[in-house]
Parts: sequence; C-alpha cells; structure tokens
Amino acid sequence: MPPIETLLPFLLAALLMGAAPGPDNLYVLAQSLQHGRWAGVWVTLGLCSGLLFHTLAVALGVAALLADSVLAFNLLKVAGALYLLYLAWQAFRAGAANSAPVAALTPPRLYRRGVLMNISNPKISIFFLAFLPQFASPVNGPLAPQLLLLGALFMLTTLLVFGALAWSAGGIGQRIQGSSSLQRRLHQLAGMLFVGLSLRLLLSAQNH
Repeated sequence: MPPIETLLPFLLAALLMGAAPGPDNLYVLAQSLQHGRWAGVWVTLGLCSGLLFHTLAVALGVAALLADSVLAFNLLKVAGALYLLYLAWQAFRAGAANSAPVAALTPPRLYRRGVLMNISNPKISIFFLAFLPQFASPVNGPLAPQLLLLGALFMLTTLLVFGALAWSAGGIGQRIQGSSSLQRRLHQLAGMLFVGLSLRLLLSAQNH
C-alpha cells in the first residue's frame, strides 16, 4: 500500500483535476441544469463507475494496449463522439419550440448515460495510464493492488466534487423549471455543449 505521504498529494491532485473544467464535469453540469439535482447525482455515479473500468484497464495492462493501438483508440473515440451527438440530438429535440414532451429520464437511464460517457472516452484510460503509476512503487508491494486503491480514491474524490457540482447546478435548474422559454434555451445550450464535446473528442490526439 502506498504510504500516507504519497496518498495525500495524490488526493490533492485528484481533487484539483475533478474541479478543473473538462468533458465529464461539464456533462454533469448540463444534466443537472436540465433535469435537476438527482439527475446530476445519478450521472455522477455512472461516471464514477466508468472510472472503475479505466482503473482495471490500467491494472490489467489494457490501457497500454489502447495507447499503442491507433485503430482501437480511433474506434473508441468515434463511438464516444457518436454517442455525444446522439445526446445533442435529444437535447435539440427537447429544446424545439413545438416539440412533443420528452419522457423523463429514469435513474437507471441517467446512470447508463454516465457510464457510457466515461468508458467511451479513450483519453481517460491513457490519462490513468500516465497518472496512476506515478504514485505506485514496487517498494510498497505488488503494483496491481496499489493501482486499484489509487483508482478507488480517484473515484471517491470525483464523486465528492461532481456530486457538489450536481447539487448546486440542480438548484439553479429548479428555479427556471417554471419558464418554458428558459427551458428551451437550456436544452439548446446543452445540445451545443454535446456537439462541442463530440468535436473535441474527435479531434483529440492519441499521444496527448
């Protein structure tokens, strides 16, 4: 197990990374504003579950294969971008002036959105591959358990930061629920955000 003098800097770095603007916390922000606090919380739980996938990928060496394979990286990248465009289409449809009512998102559906959003981004696996091993050492025992512990701690900090974001943004979203025009604008802004995130993912490079 990594010593406390290693874990404390890791936790600080994880908190700072969770608070820095990025695709995942922007996604939580958009979903919380659109659908309320608990929607953001369920999306956050899905995103954190997706981090488990990336942690296992690093511990098992899959992330190294992904980093070396241009084909695997691009396939996962395109899948993630297409999913974001699907979410953009749903948001634009909900924001259309004469649109039919959109069915409420259930907790399982919101959770799945978070999981798919996270695991379909190959950049996260490569980031974990570069970040987690910096805080693991053979001196402290087998590497795989250390990487799993670090991944779990990263998930915990992400849950705390994104959960706080979801709760605060959801409170703002509740205040505009009574205005149909503001709701339409919010859906349209969310659609543009998803399109932007999709393009950002498509244009991302494998080695950055």
